[in-house]
Amino acid sequence: MFFLLCYAGVNLSCFLLDLLDAPSWRPRWKWHHFLLSGFGALLCFVIMLIISWVFTIISVILAALIYYYVSVRGKAGDWGDGFKSAYFQLALRSIRTMGAKQVHPKNWYPIPLIYCKPWGILPADVPCHPMLPDFANCMKKKGRGLSIFVSIMEGDYGDCIEEAREATRTLTAYIEYKKCEAVGDVIVARTMEDGFRTLIQSMGIGNLKPNMVCMRYPEIWRDERRQLGNIPNQFVNIIRDCHVGGKAVVIVKGIDDWPGEYQKQYGFIDLYWIIRDGGLMLLLAMLLKSKKSFEACKIRVFCTAQEEGDAEQLKADVKKFLYDLRMEAEVIVLNYRAMDEEQAAAAISEEHAAERQTSADAVRQARKRIAARAAAHKAEVQAGDSRRPMDGEYKNYDEEKTSQFLHTTMKLNSIILKYSRAAAAVVLVSLPPPPPKHPSYNYMEYMDLLVDQVPKLLMVRGYKRDVVTIYS
Repeated sequence: MFFLLCYAGVNLSCFLLDLLDAPSWRPRWKWHHFLLSGFGALLCFVIMLIISWVFTIISVILAALIYYYVSVRGKAGDWGDGFKSAYFQLALRSIRTMGAKQVHPKNWYPIPLIYCKPWGILPADVPCHPMLPDFANCMKKKGRGLSIFVSIMEGDYGDCIEEAREATRTLTAYIEYKKCEAVGDVIVARTMEDGFRTLIQSMGIGNLKPNMVCMRYPEIWRDERRQLGNIPNQFVNIIRDCHVGGKAVVIVKGIDDWPGEYQKQYGFIDLYWIIRDGGLMLLLAMLLKSKKSFEACKIRVFCTAQEEGDAEQLKADVKKFLYDLRMEAEVIVLNYRAMDEEQAAAAISEEHAAERQTSADAVRQARKRIAARAAAHKAEVQAGDSRRPMDGEYKNYDEEKTSQFLHTTMKLNSIILKYSRAAAAVVLVSLPPPPPKHPSYNYMEYMDLLVDQVPKLLMVRGYKRDVVTIYS
């Protein structure tokens, strides 16, 4: 039996190597053909079954155990593996079959590019935030799918390549330790902006390119002691580059408190559906609910309307849309006019005085910081200091528009706090794009007002392509 298994294995290896056109396969016998090897392997198994089917099964099981042991424990000589060639050819054929055309929403899978920019303090032996792999798994149904973890090392390629390779090995080992189906890579670039643009353009192949970029929100961007003044420019440039490159964006606020796989969450998954994003927020909410940590949560969809009549029609339309998508969710329509009247009534109430004063102070402090920043930048430019990369940002600075954005953002934050701060396990909100001709610093102030006091928040921006469809 074992001799026949050995002969069958040799014939099977020759069959695979010849069939898959492995470059290392160069047989000396000029009449060799893969069908001959396949017939030899089949003949060996037939003879084994004729001798004794019981001992055939036992022999195959023992051979499989030996193969597994050698694969796991290593081996004295490195002879290669014919199955790896089969996997390689299968992957190539699958990529060619998928092509590079736009994927139908029924076949759309999230392929997140997890940007490991720490924007915080991490231990020296931790290559990315410990909760990022758990967050990446939440965007894949049953944990299946591909994630790409990347980091950018600033410097000269020739000087930093060995350090980058070592960092890649460390990142890959850490991803495997966290049991996340992903690959890791560290690239070297002169600047972070150049490196990120290279990633957006070149990472992946065909339809296996990343279709969304995920990163943590830089909550420490205003910490002057760490000299982090370049964070606003980097953050805004990433969002703009993703829009130009046709990538969705998911920004995580509160990644430190993100639940692990077995940390049960209760309450709601709240969606503030401000703009149409191709259904990405809805899909992410359903993927979150499919995880054990969020399976006990219910989904609520908040929409905004201007008039009372519009609210009823909008609620009916959204309910019909969710029903067609086979998604169970509670729909809540917020009427802007009614909310304004409610806030006006609350303005004369002592009960809401402290909350109203807190919001007003937050907007006032943000406006004060923005004005101080603009004045300082103007003084630097007048003094001839043109070293800043975004000197032109304040040329068209409009204080009135800045105030409008601050009040709009603060209003949305107040709505989120009112309905979701105590009841929601996680909040998803549409990511406001950086307004044109607004400085990066101003945009970070808008974002700080939006995320203020919200424990776990996902800011989502789609890329104008449908990822869900009502057609069965």
